[in-house]
Amino acid sequence: MVPKQPNVPKVIVQKFGGTSVGTIERIRNVAKWMLATQAQGYQVVGVVSAMSGDTNRLVDLATQLNPQPWSKEYDMLLASGEQVSVALLTLAINSIGGKARGLLGHQLGILTDSVYSSARIKQIDTNIIQAELGRGVIPIVAGFQGVDVENNITTLGRGGSDTSAVAIAAALQEKGVVVDCEIYTDVDGVYTTDPRICAKARKLDTITYEEMMELAGLGAKVLQIRSVELAAKYQVPLHVRSSFDPVEGTRVVSEGPVLEQVVVSGVAADMNDAKVTIMNLSDRPGLAFEVFEPLAKASVVVDVIVQASATDKDGGLSLSFTCPKLDLPRATEIVETQLRPKFPKMQITSESNLAKVSVVGVGMRHHPGVAAKMFGVLSEAGITIKLISTSEIKITVLVDADKAKLAVERLHSAFDLDKIS
Repeated sequence: MVPKQPNVPKVIVQKFGGTSVGTIERIRNVAKWMLATQAQGYQVVGVVSAMSGDTNRLVDLATQLNPQPWSKEYDMLLASGEQVSVALLTLAINSIGGKARGLLGHQLGILTDSVYSSARIKQIDTNIIQAELGRGVIPIVAGFQGVDVENNITTLGRGGSDTSAVAIAAALQEKGVVVDCEIYTDVDGVYTTDPRICAKARKLDTITYEEMMELAGLGAKVLQIRSVELAAKYQVPLHVRSSFDPVEGTRVVSEGPVLEQVVVSGVAADMNDAKVTIMNLSDRPGLAFEVFEPLAKASVVVDVIVQASATDKDGGLSLSFTCPKLDLPRATEIVETQLRPKFPKMQITSESNLAKVSVVGVGMRHHPGVAAKMFGVLSEAGITIKLISTSEIKITVLVDADKAKLAVERLHSAFDLDKIS
């Protein structure tokens, strides 16, 4: 690590999501907020998403022309939304006496791989940002986008602007700069559960990187999971805040003794799950690879996996897995076409309208009985568990989607999350 440069002001990377820049008036408010931050003596870097609704509009245009548009041209199209936001916010800052410069991914040198629509950042050149900061200019960077080695525009997947902001903060930190990363959204922090599902949800002052990664991967839409992974890897301080209310938000931090004392920190629900079950599979080495390799090649995201021996007369194995509801038709088609020739006796069943409900907390490492308590609460509520998956700090169950709200409410109360101050 390069030592901190002397007499260099702290840098705050401020990322603003689509709702934060969704109208001209909101863009003006963001411009004033960034200048106010700069006036406090900080150097400020802005990262913006497309205006709310723009990305969906562009996706709709593309799919009207091609139902499977995924290509470098598709990324080129989607990246144009951030270009609009960057230009408008830069104009807004300059119009009220500030100094700002808009930068797109290729201008900044955000180098990614060539996995279109889900690219990963490989390198960021911070020289331009640091030069502009030294001149008192606020760089406004287009989130969600980069460029590959062949200069094709790439995008980082939905929520990718979070990852852009954290990656820029991490790159500056590697240069010895003291950095904070603030993620501004339409909520004022991270909650114990989704307030739209459970009215007793409470805002957390702090949450660990691990817990935030689990919650992000389980349906909490506050932060993109890859941004949290990156923040944890490089220990980038994260602060989730509201762009509409200047209150203290939620700090994403490293694990500590106080946080370990809380058994469960949050309950998450993902309402868009489906399950595929394949029966009568031959028990042989490499079976899991044969099943999941073609799904991976087709970019089907598989989550919970359960394998069990069959009890019927045909013998063999039964294997179940979950995937996003939208991927279910593609998943079942791949299983049928790719596996049927290898396993002619196999049977396939599927269910949609399912939900994953999870409890998350680093304190689970030190408190036994969390699973038993969770299963008991769901049993008392008359909720049938279809699949179970666990990790060191998470327990996930698959239930009918129409039971998810009840499950969240009961678990939230059972683990005393509604009593958090």
